[in-house]
Amino acid sequence: MPGLFDPIEIDSLSLKNRIVMPPMETGKATPEGDVTQEIIDHYVKRARGGVGLIIIEHTFVMKNGQFSTRQLGLYEDRQIEGFKKLVNAIHEQDVPCILQLNHAGSRTTTEVIGEQPVSASDVPLPTGGEIPRPLSKEEIMSIINAFASAARRAKEAGFDGVEIHGAHAFLLNQFASPLTNKRNDEYGIDMAGRMRFPLEVIQAVRETVGRDYMLFYRLGADDMIEGGNTIDDGVKMAKLIVNEGVKVVDVSGGLIGSRPPEMKPGEFVPQAARIKKAVDVPVIAVGKITTGELADDIIRDGEADLVAIGRALLKDANWPKTVAAELGLE
Repeated sequence: MPGLFDPIEIDSLSLKNRIVMPPMETGKATPEGDVTQEIIDHYVKRARGGVGLIIIEHTFVMKNGQFSTRQLGLYEDRQIEGFKKLVNAIHEQDVPCILQLNHAGSRTTTEVIGEQPVSASDVPLPTGGEIPRPLSKEEIMSIINAFASAARRAKEAGFDGVEIHGAHAFLLNQFASPLTNKRNDEYGIDMAGRMRFPLEVIQAVRETVGRDYMLFYRLGADDMIEGGNTIDDGVKMAKLIVNEGVKVVDVSGGLIGSRPPEMKPGEFVPQAARIKKAVDVPVIAVGKITTGELADDIIRDGEADLVAIGRALLKDANWPKTVAAELGLE
């Protein structure tokens, strides 16, 4: 079996190792969501540290989907130039980069977006927050178009691909979960209905950027809350998104978020392993993976194809080089 530092080819994407920097919001964008030099420096530092792939932090596709005041956004063509500078700086370190696209839905606040947050239904998240306003079908279509337009801008900026965020209690996850989607139209009722919106986003992005462009999906594979989606549901959702053209499934938590209470090392690895057995595309595992030994074991045991290293990379930008030395590798 391959190890953590073995290369991998995913269609047109060539990675020198299996270490992924996952999307982690820096809060370093301008209030309008534009790229800053501080953001560029942050990612270049990790690229120099030896990661195989960088997934840039979640980037809002329209203003009412903004999560926080200093979040990255790619909702206007004028922003392409700033993202080009970011992509070029990372590519100069011979590291590919993917841009994660997101809409916060009810995870944002009136204070941030200046209006009532939206969601599938007028149901607040299990973790709390404002009561959202249900989206109309026309509004759903506008958000689908916003994802597609943002993907087009990302491609023009030079990104090697995009990742659609369907996890961590953000909008697409809110539609996919029975806890937050109480609609009785074609966008609700059962899994086919709840997944209709996420699948239409994938379809629109595919039509806009082409079938060959790299498309990741961050899947909320397990809500880990009673009455929510289970990993059995996560496997079904993974099959649906792969059938629509997703080339890499980035497995994480659903409504529970990215950091459940009493989080243990390799928190979402079992979910990734289940999904890897069910789909024929590469799978990313994530969840408090901080040691090289654990990361290498996950790959060698066949539980995932790539491993996302988050907090450890924030603490040590040279984590890949440090771990390679510990494992006796170049």
